[in-house]
This record gives sequence, C-alpha cells and structure tokens, in this order.
Amino acid sequence: MKLRSKITSKYQITIPKEIRESLKLSMEDVIEWSIDEKGIHIESANKPFLKYKGFLNQGSSDIKSDIGKAWEERAKRYSK
Repeated sequence: MKLRSKITSKYQITIPKEIRESLKLSMEDVIEWSIDEKGIHIESANKPFLKYKGFLNQGSSDIKSDIGKAWEERAKRYSK
C-alpha cells in the first residue's frame, strides 16, 4: 500500500489516517524518524511499549503477588 502526503510551505505533513491508526497516534504524540540502507522508518516515540506486544507469555497469575514483587524491586532500586 502506498500513501501520499504533501509537504506544506512550513515543511509540515499530514499523516494519512491508515498510518495514524496503525501506529495508534493521537494529537500531541511524538513520532520518531530513522533512516538506514532499507529506507525511512517511522514509529511512535510516545508508545515504545507497543514494540513488545505479544512478547510476554500470558497465563494465570496472582495480581497481588505481582504488585508485591514490583514494590520489592522498586524498593531495592531506591534503597542503594
């Protein structure tokens, strides 16, 4: 799929709706541009966690236990 944007006199562009929806962008979000030998890449800089979608195995867990572990880890980090 190819989509087009026009560059204005102030070097601004409108991001096509399909791309905004794909990146889950909204107003005030920041996008990050990168260039390499394969081309130009754009991704949401505000939502880097979306890169890890599906990374963790899902299964049953105990939320209270998970929260307790997170508090312990945070306490260790700040008690040094």
